[in-house]
Amino acid sequence: MKKTWITLAVMAAGGMAAPAMAADCAITIEGNDQMQFNIKQVEVPKSCTTYTMTLKHTGKMPKSSMGHNIVLTTTADANAAAADGMKAGMAADYVKPGDSRVIGYSKMIGGGETTTFDFEVAKLKPGTEYTYLCSFPGHSFIMRGVLKLGS
Repeated sequence: MKKTWITLAVMAAGGMAAPAMAADCAITIEGNDQMQFNIKQVEVPKSCTTYTMTLKHTGKMPKSSMGHNIVLTTTADANAAAADGMKAGMAADYVKPGDSRVIGYSKMIGGGETTTFDFEVAKLKPGTEYTYLCSFPGHSFIMRGVLKLGS
C-alpha cells in the first residue's frame, strides 16, 4: 500500500496521470468471544459487481458455544430474519433455508476460524439501510452493523 501511494505521488509530481484505482469490493470483519464485531459500518461502492465479506473469529471458544456468522438483510427485516434463523438451528448456520429476506450469509464458525461469502451489489438499493448481524442465539441484538450502498 505504501509503495502504491509513493508511486502515485511520484507520478503526480511528474505531471503523469495516475491510473484509475479499482474500488475496494471486499472487507474483513472480526468477531470475538465478547460478542463484538470490530467494524460497525460498511459502505459498499456501487461500482462493485460483487462484494466479498470475510468474517474472522478472533476468539478461542468453539462454534457450539460462541459461534459467529454474518447475515445480511435490510434493517427492516433484520430482527425477523434473526428470529427465524434461530429456529432453523446450527445445522442451517442459524439461517432459515431459502429466506428471501437474506441477501447473503456466511457459515457459522468458531474461534480461530475464518469464512467468506459474496453477494451481488445489484441486490442493494440506494437509500435503503441494511444490517449485518450474527444469528447465533442471543447474539443478533449485540453483534450487528450497518451496511449502505455508497457512491
